[in-house]
Amino acid sequence: MPGHRVLPVLLFVLTPTPSVAQVVTSPATHSGRSTVYAPRGAVATSQPLATGAALSIMEAGGNAIDAAVAAAAVLNVTEPHMTGMGGDMFALLWSAAEERLVGLDASGRAGSKASAEALVAAGATSVPGSGPASVTVPGALSGWSALLERYGTMTLAEVLAPAIRIAEEGFPVTPIIAQDWQGQVEKLRRDPGAAATFLLDGEAPRAGDWFSNPDLGRSFRRVARGGIGEFYGGALGREVVDGLDAMGGYLTLDDLRNHEVRWVTPLSMDYKGYTLWELPPSGQGVAALQMLKMLEDFDLRGMGHNSAAYLHTLIEAKKLAYADLDRYVADPDHMDVTVGQLLDPEYIRRRAALIDPSHAAERADPGDPATASETIYLSVADEDGNMVSFINSVFGYFGSGVVIPGTGFILQNRGAGFTLEEGHPNRIAAGKRPFHTIIPAFVTKGGEPWLAYGVMGGAMQPQGHVQVLLNLVEFGMDLQEAIDAARFRHFSGTRVAIEGVDQEVLDGLSVLGHDLRDPAGIAFGGGQAVMKLEKGWAAGSDPRKDGMAAGR
Repeated sequence: MPGHRVLPVLLFVLTPTPSVAQVVTSPATHSGRSTVYAPRGAVATSQPLATGAALSIMEAGGNAIDAAVAAAAVLNVTEPHMTGMGGDMFALLWSAAEERLVGLDASGRAGSKASAEALVAAGATSVPGSGPASVTVPGALSGWSALLERYGTMTLAEVLAPAIRIAEEGFPVTPIIAQDWQGQVEKLRRDPGAAATFLLDGEAPRAGDWFSNPDLGRSFRRVARGGIGEFYGGALGREVVDGLDAMGGYLTLDDLRNHEVRWVTPLSMDYKGYTLWELPPSGQGVAALQMLKMLEDFDLRGMGHNSAAYLHTLIEAKKLAYADLDRYVADPDHMDVTVGQLLDPEYIRRRAALIDPSHAAERADPGDPATASETIYLSVADEDGNMVSFINSVFGYFGSGVVIPGTGFILQNRGAGFTLEEGHPNRIAAGKRPFHTIIPAFVTKGGEPWLAYGVMGGAMQPQGHVQVLLNLVEFGMDLQEAIDAARFRHFSGTRVAIEGVDQEVLDGLSVLGHDLRDPAGIAFGGGQAVMKLEKGWAAGSDPRKDGMAAGR
């Protein structure tokens, strides 16, 4: 590993504004943003300080992997309700040196003291959605370290430096983050550590308010000095385990000490000359692959973008894919069908044949395969051709709502991803991985890297992946247009919310039997993407978040 490097200060030069300017907008977007084009590298994250940190790392000689981890650490500071070292992370990485796509699963398991039987005996009907019993082993920090050790050029201490500085010095909170924060005040007040860390005089910061997190800065410094063993079995980990134990949590120090990341083989599905790649279970990426393949034989382009017929077809495919997701996907060591069975082309064709073009299904049942996650997402690419699709989450807003005093980071509530249903492959048990919502995506074209992208937002993610990709492949949108374009979000049954379409389209969907919900206040996901051009890069960032795409 190289030694310490001094990060340069990035100067943004303002050019004179012409006396007469014409505002150019695209009918496919609602943000007025244009796609970022850059010659040497590109970054797209959900918060500008994270984008700036990634660029600074690359300017200092780091690669895309170094930059992605630096951005993730900064987002722990600036979007604490979404992400951090108390959560889990996953990545898809195109390694230019190896000329291949690799997958990383840095998710944690349920604690050794977790027990479905004990929860049921105590009268629970579901796994707690917050509090100490919802906390599983946080895997994010192990994933950051694993990426750097195998593919990075910088040390963990070097890439944590921007996050440490911002945590200790503070920063002004951005508007959408402030709005989300304000909606979680009561949750934060229930835990003394969370209230002391994330509330200012008992209230959430507002847009422009200055916020610092010196406790998080100290935790990062401890990890920078002692390595990740400081958390996974060391003194910082002991503080977390002891704090949870006093509240009735399920983790032990050995649970942290024994945690390991998994390097996994990504799953893929071809679609009209492109290949979509997702990570294998326990994540929900298989649903995006199923959904995309179901749609291949429909004339989507002929239907017209976001027409009633087009939206209806996508929504019905989503219902079928998610029915399989809910029934079959869990910790891969406990699934009772294989991924190969779920992605079998003949099986998917049979599923697609169930789509009724004239009526919305009230309920989609899981199929019978033949037998033989709140979140941040970011994309980074560098001049060597490395591309990273990276996602990190504490699950719900502010995760479990638990902060062990003095640590500065929220602990995830990923245990809420389990079920108590007897016989279900995703039933909670000690040492088991929960079903995961967070999924990065990657697209190759002709076997070559093309797009690192994701759409954060719990169950929105697979349906968001498909919508953005179809915008590019079927309708020829440029990258920012594809991210901006109006989306649907299907919930369950016939309930669906749709943003930014004409009343005629909504009326057509109602006639087909869809129960349309008011899109106000609905989260339609937050997309970030970096695309490889014939020469150079393109990047886009979702206006539904506070993010920014930038290049170098």
